[in-house]
Amino acid sequence: MNQNEIIRKTAEFVEREFSGDSSGHDWHHVRRVWRTAIVLCEHEKADRFLVELAALLHDLDDWKFNDNDGEIPSRAKAWMESCGVEEQTVQTVCDIIRNVSFKGAQAGANDMKSLEGCIVQDADRLDAIGAIGIGRAFAYGGYRSRPMYDPKAEIHMHASFEEYKNSKSATVNHFYEKLLLLKDRMNTAAAKRIAEGRHRAMVEFLERFMLEWEGKDLED
Repeated sequence: MNQNEIIRKTAEFVEREFSGDSSGHDWHHVRRVWRTAIVLCEHEKADRFLVELAALLHDLDDWKFNDNDGEIPSRAKAWMESCGVEEQTVQTVCDIIRNVSFKGAQAGANDMKSLEGCIVQDADRLDAIGAIGIGRAFAYGGYRSRPMYDPKAEIHMHASFEEYKNSKSATVNHFYEKLLLLKDRMNTAAAKRIAEGRHRAMVEFLERFMLEWEGKDLED
């Protein structure tokens, strides 16, 4: 298969795999990440085939939905091999997938080694913030049976990936523990610009949420 055919078949495969998801990690999320990654790729003049393949497969082995430690993206690897993707490309895409996820507020430096990986990571993070990010955060919180907000629950800046993975934070806490941090963790200039507006949308939402939670909008 040529590269265009591999991308087409991969998109069809991923759409089937993620159909019916209600956690905010559905095919539409993947499609948005894919589309955003292409735009960022054009700005950065990166390898488009690598970017598209990694964007499409980035959630296939996600630790949140698979019984693995996030270190071996075995399903993505098997799919690429079945499509006849060259070994070096398979290794590069697997490396991107391993490192794309947020690992905790204090978990250390970004381990992404390639420009293509930075682009896919930015595209995924952009979909985690803004209006869509707000909706996805509450969808995932409901999926995990987490409360929207618990005034008694403290915010935790997780020091390791393991600590972050095991967190049971309320959804509003998740904004402070991850989502509001992403604006300053974008890699590319275009993503940093886009993130500014999406970050403001979350700040304004949280201000309104607390206003209504405390009933201050009921006051004359």
